[in-house]
Amino acid sequence: MASTKVIALLLQSLILFVVKVHEELDEATSDNMREHEMEINQEMTRMMEEMERRSRVQSSVVPLVLQEWLEGHSILAWEAVLFAAIAAGLILLFWLCWWLLEKIPERDSGYITYETSDMSTDKEDEEESDGEGPEELQEGDRNSARHIEWPVEKMLSRSPVVMQVVDNLVQVMQEQLSNSFMPMLQPPIGVGSTFEGWSPYEADDVIYHLLLPLKPPTGHDFHLQWVNRGPSPARDSLIRVEVQCSCGVPNMLCFLHSSTKQLKTMKQVPSTLDRLCTGSYLDVEKLAEWFQCSVKDAWVALHWAQCYEVKVLPYSHRSCLLKLKSASRNTFLIEILFGVQQGDSDIFLSSQNAGDTDTPSTLWTMSYVVAEVKFFSHMARKVPQGNFHLKCLHLCTSVLEDTNFTPYIFKTVVMHLLNTKPVSGWCRQECIMRLADILRYLHCCLQHRKLNFFFFGNAEMPQEIILPPDFHTSEPHNLLQHLVQSPAAHAEALRQFEEIMEELMNRLYYGGLNRL
Repeated sequence: MASTKVIALLLQSLILFVVKVHEELDEATSDNMREHEMEINQEMTRMMEEMERRSRVQSSVVPLVLQEWLEGHSILAWEAVLFAAIAAGLILLFWLCWWLLEKIPERDSGYITYETSDMSTDKEDEEESDGEGPEELQEGDRNSARHIEWPVEKMLSRSPVVMQVVDNLVQVMQEQLSNSFMPMLQPPIGVGSTFEGWSPYEADDVIYHLLLPLKPPTGHDFHLQWVNRGPSPARDSLIRVEVQCSCGVPNMLCFLHSSTKQLKTMKQVPSTLDRLCTGSYLDVEKLAEWFQCSVKDAWVALHWAQCYEVKVLPYSHRSCLLKLKSASRNTFLIEILFGVQQGDSDIFLSSQNAGDTDTPSTLWTMSYVVAEVKFFSHMARKVPQGNFHLKCLHLCTSVLEDTNFTPYIFKTVVMHLLNTKPVSGWCRQECIMRLADILRYLHCCLQHRKLNFFFFGNAEMPQEIILPPDFHTSEPHNLLQHLVQSPAAHAEALRQFEEIMEELMNRLYYGGLNRL
């Protein structure tokens, strides 16, 4: 038991040492360390031989001789033995630290740049692959987090099924609404951690989020009116529904230029303005209520109705939460959010709550979930096999219970690291080092009270992610702005960070080598 505690303390000290290293080793230091390593290896060999010799002696000597030896030595002798044991442990610790730090590749002058004013450096697009998946990890590699139990594999296997179910549902609804003046439903987009390939939760506790893009019905148009609700740039919007000229559309009366008599024939046909707007603005709550009713009508026409029982849950007034239960009593929770695309970009105005309880029903919040899922899809094609960047993110976000840290904070840190440093480093051999990088990056951000939002002012954005032009020149939003305004919150954040790091180390030792 005592030896187990000693090993645990040594492992915790090792990770703390790695996390708090702020600069990597230069060439001269590395050479010096290699010399020390040879000396320590020789000393460790001698110590192990001595320990083995003493073990043989202890097992063979007469117990009375041992008792006389113990009785003949003072407390100072015991202290000397204890000191020798501690010294041996420290030698082993520093040897492990030196060995671990020597694995820092020379391809990079510093895997992390800890300047919060500009955390990006030149990106190297390396597409190396170590050729090993989670099932092919070798037994002898003790430094890597090599046995991570991947709890989201079940979630990943369910995601395609969820997408197919919702896609089929939307197709049926599109047919039913084809001759109406309701919003035009577009193909759903899987978003959030469940479709990015990671989750802070176990597979049975996740909610599968999908964004349902909306386009205006024929003869109507959506106009965005930005709303500034705080010191940051306007990121919320009202969506004004305006009637457009449709004189050239076959078999359709123009709302603007048809006579009153002609329009009377359409009075019985509900339109977006009549049913889903407050004033002239698209109302999230009215939209959600209409969609929930439409789902119930459309579900009976699906072949999935024979496989799953569906129930619309009263979860939110701004989305549609479905609970699907199979004949074997397996359940899926699916939340459908609504979105209006900003131009041709990957940025949407979403029905998702802005984060407070008094969000007006006509207010739509800027959402980056589509851009984020495209980013993770882009990185999945570049990182080595094994998805260790996702495993690191899962492990970090699974220890946030009872803290003020959100998974999005860690997700932002990981996106910055993935986008600015060699992707080949996210591999089995360097997984522990990448965990240390995440913690060091966040710790530096906490000290400076600044973590830049990922999509603003980021010159290293992958080209396939389409952003509005002003995103490239806008001042990045600080996700830690609340720490600038409150010294007490800043002190509490630093304290909680230490707790998170300690919990992470405990999981690494007691179960993390089964989770990485």
